[in-house]
Amino acid sequence: MEEGPYKYIRDGNGKVSRVIRVGTRKSQLARIQTDSVAETLKELYPDIHLEIVAMSTTGDKILDTALSKIGEKSLFTKELENALERNEVDLVVHSLKDLPTTLPPGFTIGAVLKRENPHDAVVLHPSHAGKTLDTLPENSVIGTSSLRRAAQLKKRFPHLDFKDIRGNLNTRLKKLDEKKDFAAIILAAAGLRRMGWESRISQILEPDDCMYAVGQGALAVEVRARDADILEMVSILHDPDTVLRCIAERAFLRRLEGGCSVPVAVHTQVKDSQLYLTGAVYSLDGSNSLKETMQVSIAVGTQSSEKVDEQVQRVGVTANKIPGSVQDEAEKLGVDLADLLLSKGAKEILTVARQLNDVR
Repeated sequence: MEEGPYKYIRDGNGKVSRVIRVGTRKSQLARIQTDSVAETLKELYPDIHLEIVAMSTTGDKILDTALSKIGEKSLFTKELENALERNEVDLVVHSLKDLPTTLPPGFTIGAVLKRENPHDAVVLHPSHAGKTLDTLPENSVIGTSSLRRAAQLKKRFPHLDFKDIRGNLNTRLKKLDEKKDFAAIILAAAGLRRMGWESRISQILEPDDCMYAVGQGALAVEVRARDADILEMVSILHDPDTVLRCIAERAFLRRLEGGCSVPVAVHTQVKDSQLYLTGAVYSLDGSNSLKETMQVSIAVGTQSSEKVDEQVQRVGVTANKIPGSVQDEAEKLGVDLADLLLSKGAKEILTVARQLNDVR
C-alpha cells in the first residue's frame, strides 16, 4: 500500500512496516555491492522490508567510448538520482568514486562504508601467468580506461603500451581472456574482491607505482537530504576513518576541479590520530607531474559530545555521528593540499591534459 511518497507492507500478523526501496545499477558488481549493504541494514533493523530496484545508467549503455571522452561527471549516477528525486527509490548504493564531488541539490551521501582495498590490481592474460608489469615483454599492450592509471604507469613502465578498454568487469575480463589484444588489464582490486575473483589478481599496485582514484574502494549510500529518518537509519553504516579519508580526498579533487577527464590520484592513511593525504596531478603521458603530502591531527578532544549539525554537508557527505570539527579538519586538509599543488602549477598541467584528451 502507498501512503504519500512512501510504500508500506502488512505481514500475516497485521503488522505494518515501511518498504525501503534501494536503487542500484544492473551490473553484477553493482548488485553484489547493493545486496551487501541491504543485508547489513537487514541485520541492524530486522523489522524493515527492503526492495531492490535495478536500472541501467548512461555509463552502462555507452560502451564504445572512453569514459574520459564522454566528459559527463554523473555518468553512472544520474538515472539513479532521478529515481530518488521521483520517490521511486529511497536510497541508492554507489561506488563512491562514481559520485561527483558536488551532488545535485536535495541529495546527500548518508553513509560511507568501511573501505575495501583501494589499490589498483594487474590482471594478466593467461599466457603471461607469473609475470609482473616489470617483466612483461617490450610493447605489451595494457588495457585501462582510466587516464589516471595510464599517466602514472606510462611513466613508471615506459616499455609498455596503454590502450583504452571499456565495459563492466565481466566484459573486460572476457576481452582480456578471449582475445590476444591485451597482455594485461588494470582494474580496481576492490571490485575483483567483491566479485570473488581475487585469484585473478596477479599484482597489487602500491602507491609508488600507481596511486588510486578519489573514493576508490568505498561504497556510498545516497539519500534525499530531507529524509531525516532514512538519513538516521543509514548513518550507522558510516566508517569514521573511511569518511575522513574520503572527505579529504573529495575536497582535494573538488578544489582542483578534477573529474574523469583529468589524471588526479590520491593516497590516504589514518595513523596515530593523524590523517595523511598524498595527492598528485599528471600530464596525460605522465612526463609532467606534481605530488605532495600533508597531514592533520584528527584526535577528538574530551569535549567530543559536540552536536553535529545534520544539515551540513562536506563535499556531499552528511556524517552526523562524527564530530564536525574533525570533519572540517579533513576537508581543510584536502583544500590545503590542492592549493599547494595549484601554487606549483597544477592548473596548467590539468588544463593541458584536458585539452589533449578532448582532441584524442
